[in-house]
Amino acid sequence: MASSAPVLEFPPPVPADVLAAHPYTPSCAEQLIVDVRDLRKVFVKRRSAPDASMWQRLALRAQRTDERVAVAGVSFGIAEGEIFGLLGPNGAGKTTTIRMLSTLLQPSAGRATINGYDLASQPDMVRRNLGAVLTGERSIYWKLSARENLEYFAALYHLPPAIARRRVAELLERLDLASRANDPVEGYSSGMKQRVAIAKALLANPPVVLLDEPTIGLDPQSARNLRELILEIKHEGRTVLLTTHYMEEADLLCDRVGIIDLGKIIALDTPAALKRSIRQLDVMQLEVEAFDEALMPELEALPGVQQSAVRYRDDERVWSLALHSTDSRAVLPRAIALITAHSGRIRHMAVAEPSLEDVFIALTGKQLRD
Repeated sequence: MASSAPVLEFPPPVPADVLAAHPYTPSCAEQLIVDVRDLRKVFVKRRSAPDASMWQRLALRAQRTDERVAVAGVSFGIAEGEIFGLLGPNGAGKTTTIRMLSTLLQPSAGRATINGYDLASQPDMVRRNLGAVLTGERSIYWKLSARENLEYFAALYHLPPAIARRRVAELLERLDLASRANDPVEGYSSGMKQRVAIAKALLANPPVVLLDEPTIGLDPQSARNLRELILEIKHEGRTVLLTTHYMEEADLLCDRVGIIDLGKIIALDTPAALKRSIRQLDVMQLEVEAFDEALMPELEALPGVQQSAVRYRDDERVWSLALHSTDSRAVLPRAIALITAHSGRIRHMAVAEPSLEDVFIALTGKQLRD
C-alpha cells in the first residue's frame, strides 16, 4: 500500500491566560484572514542646516525635516486559503508593506489584522499567526545543519519537545531535506537554503504564510519545485501573501493580485480579469538579434503605439520587445521596417493575448524590474 504524506499536526492551543491578555478582534469581514485598511508609512529624516552651529545641532535647532511617503494608504483583504500576489516595481512600496505586515516596521497610520489580531496593539499574536520568508534576510544559521536550525527555532517558538521533534522530522521529509538534514546549511544549494527557510516558517503551523520573492535567484528546477510547494501550502487551507518579480509565476499561483505603484494599490483583481481589462490592446511580441536599444523612442513614437517594453535575455542573447497598440496591422510593418533598417534581425514575432506583464506595463508604464 502506498504510504501517505505525513499529517502535519498543529501545536497545542495558546494558553488561556495568553488568550485573555490578547483577545480576538474580528476584522470587518469575518472571511478575511488578512485585512489591511488604509495602511501608511512615512519615513522622516531630520538633518541640520549646513550653517548651524554645533550648539544649535546639539539643541536640535536649525534642523530640516525630510519626509518620504513610502506607502500612501494601501487597502486589501485576503481570504482564508487564498494566494494573494502583491506586485510592484522597485520603490513602489511593496517591500515596506510586507515589512509592516511582518511587524518589522511600525505603520505611520492605518490598520491591519492578521487572523483577527491587530498589527499595532497585538504584534506578538500577529507573529504567532504568521510565518514569513523575507528576501534579503538571512533567517537561518548557515553554520548549523537544517535539523539544528529547525530544532533551535522550535525551541524559540516554545513547541513542546515531543511535538518539536515530530514537526522537524515531518518538515525535513516533506521538503526533501532529510538526506542532508545533518549537513551544515552553508554547503546547501540556493534552493535547499530556501526550503530550510520555508520549513522554519511552517514550524508552528501558522495560518498565514508570507513569502517575499521566494524563487528569486533559484535555478528553473528549484523554482518549479518551490512553486509546487506553495500550491501544497494553499491546499492545506493556509493563506499565502506572495511577492514576486516573475509575472508568469504570479499568473500561475495567485488567485488574485494587487498591483502597487507610488505607494498605492492601482489595480486589484484575478489575473484573468486584469488581462480582460486591456484586451482591446494588441500585444506585439518580437525577438530581435543585434537590436539597437536607442531605437525605442522611435518605436514608441509610431502612430498607434501606447506602451512598450524591452528586455535583453542573456540566456538566448536576444532582445524581447513588446509593443501595445490598438491597431497591430498598421504598427507591425512599420516597426519591422524600422528595426531591419538599423541592422536588427527579427527571429520571431507574434500578436498575442495580453499577459499579466502587459497589464502591469499598461497600468504603470514600466516593467516590473524597473
